[in-house]
Amino acid sequence: MIYSTATAQVNPPGELPLTRAQVWAGLVLKARDARLFLPPGLCTYCEVVEESKTHIVREATIAGTDVREIITFEPQTKVTFFQATGPREGAIVNELFEDASGNLQLRFYCYIGLRGKEPNGPEEQAEQAQFDSDKGYKAALLSTLKRTRELLAEGKLSLSGAAQ
Repeated sequence: MIYSTATAQVNPPGELPLTRAQVWAGLVLKARDARLFLPPGLCTYCEVVEESKTHIVREATIAGTDVREIITFEPQTKVTFFQATGPREGAIVNELFEDASGNLQLRFYCYIGLRGKEPNGPEEQAEQAQFDSDKGYKAALLSTLKRTRELLAEGKLSLSGAAQ
């Protein structure tokens, strides 16, 4: 199994401050359409195919691989992506919280395995190394916050749909 985690300060010095509601709106938008947050061309398809008050189901093609995810929401706090189909099984979590000093933080963590691969085998070890690298979850956190700021500046981040 792969366990990886990374945390980033939401409002580091020199950045446009974001509120919890604004970051939450960005996380909900990212859950609904990954194409807006991933590098151009990485996600070529992303559609919500089912929706309820507690979750959505989305189908996406990311890096040429088709995936189906059940995504649950704990409003203003946590978005959890359950890997229903695709190469991974398990959960990826995006969590908003305040640290001991009251600073807003965004944490990603996952507990996943690779379908059809040996547990802790070479493929999982390689994926673990990727997640823990400078290009892994820490980069994804910073990219999510950067894109949220861009969408806010472009007037494309709606707080009205962020209650979910």
